Amino acid sequence: MQNNPKNFEDAMRIARSPAGQELFRLLQSADQEKLNKAMSGAASGDYEAVKNSLGPLLSSPEVRALLAQMGGYHGSNGR
Repeated sequence: MQNNPKNFEDAMRIARSPAGQELFRLLQSADQEKLNKAMSGAASGDYEAVKNSLGPLLSSPEVRALLAQMGGYHGSNGR
């Protein structure tokens, strides 16, 4: 994700959605330490750290269903 205001707005819109809030709750309850590492990595632009921290958590059926509800990894246009 580049430093693009539109990307940030899109990410915040998804995070504030009911599905985004539920996803955050699930990730938080699954492993708070991994979520903290992912959030720290995202804040510093280290998306490899985000991927490594959240990868196993994102494979759960419940999380995958929420991601599908949110439009997958790339929003509603599915790019």
